[in-house]
Amino acid sequence: MRTFLSAVLIVLVALLVPASAVAYWADQELGNADRYTEAMSPLASDPAVQNVVVTQAGHALSGQIDAGPFQGGVDALLGEALHSFVGTPAYRTAWDAANRAAHGAFLDALTTGHGNAVTIDLAPVIAQVKNDLVDDGVPLANRIPVTHLSVKVMEYDNLGALRKGFRMLQIAGVWLPALTVVLAAAAVAVAVRRRRALLATGLGLAAGALLLWLAVVLCRRLTLDDLPADIDRAAAEAVYDALTAFLRTTVWVVLAVGLAAALAAWLTGRLRRTP
Repeated sequence: MRTFLSAVLIVLVALLVPASAVAYWADQELGNADRYTEAMSPLASDPAVQNVVVTQAGHALSGQIDAGPFQGGVDALLGEALHSFVGTPAYRTAWDAANRAAHGAFLDALTTGHGNAVTIDLAPVIAQVKNDLVDDGVPLANRIPVTHLSVKVMEYDNLGALRKGFRMLQIAGVWLPALTVVLAAAAVAVAVRRRRALLATGLGLAAGALLLWLAVVLCRRLTLDDLPADIDRAAAEAVYDALTAFLRTTVWVVLAVGLAAALAAWLTGRLRRTP
């Protein structure tokens, strides 16, 4: 009976590893403005994301300036200014500010039912570019109004289902990982042969890590395949990978812990049998 109970607990641990990781990620990573901004910050140097920013901001800026027969030259100047700007520290600061501001809208889309997309407001970027152009003495630059420009980097047709799941994950974000640890300890404690139970629990943790990896990969494919045609796929891939970086790191950490525990249990058994 104790052996059977231990086996059941090990199976539960394997199944709860991906659920616990995703719950913690939803609550502590996506639900936290600082961590969300930190996760998105590296995208400031991603070429695909930079291209989306330059294109969208360029369209917004050129539409605000009526230069008559000189429109082509002004648009080219704006394009050059934007391409230069995205490589500066000021752009990274503006990018972080834009993502921090977008975090509230992102949570709103996931928790309230308003909207069905992940968007980034490029107003801080446009404001900084305008200031740089004015400082450089570019004609008509002072006429550029700093307006909100929301750029979609991800959009979902079934965000309603994601909202329900996200809310459940937030609720389980604290207690589910703790429950997984308790069950792993219990699986070893109740076993008749604890060394074998530790080995099996370690392998169960490793199996759970592989399940988490499979879930991240599968969700990536489903998310990107569901994108509308007007969303830049390369930029969306970069955003998905940035937002799920914590989960991929968790896969390796749990896999290493599980295999280390299994190896330690196996080596202990070998040493005991050595005369």
